[in-house]
Amino acid sequence: MKLSKRTEWDTEESDLARAHRERLAAGLPVYDLTASNPTRCGFEYPADLLSPLADVAAFDYDPDPRGSLRAREAVCRYYLQRGASIEPDQVILTTSTSEAYSYLFKLLCDPDDTVLVPQPSYPLFDFLAVAEAIMLAPVPLVYDHGWQLDLEGLRRQIRSSTSVTRAVVLVHPNNPTGHFTKLDEARELASICREHGLALIVDEVFLDYGLEIAGQSEAEDTATFAARDLEIPVFIVSGISKICGLPQMKAAWLVAVGPGSRAALKRLEVLADTYLSMNAPVQSALPLWLDSRGGIQEQIRLRVRRNLAALDQILGEQGSKTNAGKAEGGVLVNHLQIEGGWYAVLRIPAIQRDEQTVRELLDLGVWVHPGYFFGMGESGWLVVSLLGAAAEFSVGISLMINYLQRNQVGYR
Repeated sequence: MKLSKRTEWDTEESDLARAHRERLAAGLPVYDLTASNPTRCGFEYPADLLSPLADVAAFDYDPDPRGSLRAREAVCRYYLQRGASIEPDQVILTTSTSEAYSYLFKLLCDPDDTVLVPQPSYPLFDFLAVAEAIMLAPVPLVYDHGWQLDLEGLRRQIRSSTSVTRAVVLVHPNNPTGHFTKLDEARELASICREHGLALIVDEVFLDYGLEIAGQSEAEDTATFAARDLEIPVFIVSGISKICGLPQMKAAWLVAVGPGSRAALKRLEVLADTYLSMNAPVQSALPLWLDSRGGIQEQIRLRVRRNLAALDQILGEQGSKTNAGKAEGGVLVNHLQIEGGWYAVLRIPAIQRDEQTVRELLDLGVWVHPGYFFGMGESGWLVVSLLGAAAEFSVGISLMINYLQRNQVGYR
């Protein structure tokens, strides 16, 4: 039997993954600084969270390919509370943002067309692109007293592409950098998209988790793209994995705004009708889950703020001994500016491959992401989640900093 090249992925377990699995199997302690599933991070959920799934309404099957009207109206209420007025006809429900991306790549691209994607970013797009037979090219994020889009680099990518460029993907705020695409950036990007006939796909799963930090931009810089009149086709993807802290419920959506959106929605409806993937009980429960999201969001925001404060404190304490400092202030370790989301990017001395650093940290019981996992360089970057339990986070960070002091303090 011959299998397609598009599914010819390397599925071998990596050395790091194997070492992590074996440590857990041996019952050895692991301070997990990669935790990203809210349901496993000790948050309190309502006792009746699952009761809507048993409601008699969940037995009513409405084969509308866009999803039930009631569920789509709940999505519209969510955006209205974020300052954007959209209609249910602009919403299509999907089981995940990955499925929404697959619809949009099918809609916008022919085989071998190019989509520009952010870098650094979560390693999802490579697999989706291969599955949809399209090409990817990076939209660089550069760091200079804060993250920002390299718009000139984006222009160069379009000019140098050997295939037709169809769309740009943004993650707003970005994962893991936490960068919000500012309104001025968005307007300049929209100008480029108009010039080259590109659509814009915006992933807003972390939108509700902006951080209140000194000097942060105006509210319009952290607003949903559904509230920005950019005069280009914009497709927004999001879902309750982050908004409601419910990744296991598999409920997401895409929203189409801007010129050409009506024609696009007609084609998207056919795609959705082909799959009919979201189940009726989850659609029935979606309005209640969305409308009651405030409780879990406040817990997550509080956890992220406290862990970020603990990170600053630990870096500051260690910095008094070794010149390491908190955010952007040190030589040994510092975390880069964060505007939203629940990750922190750490800059460390690039004196060995980050894979080796992560492996040695694991031997000490600390599990952390190497930066290359998100498309950064192979040396000098670690990424930690701010979502884990406070005690575990503080111990893990302290062990990590102590390791870096012992092994890399000679770096100046």
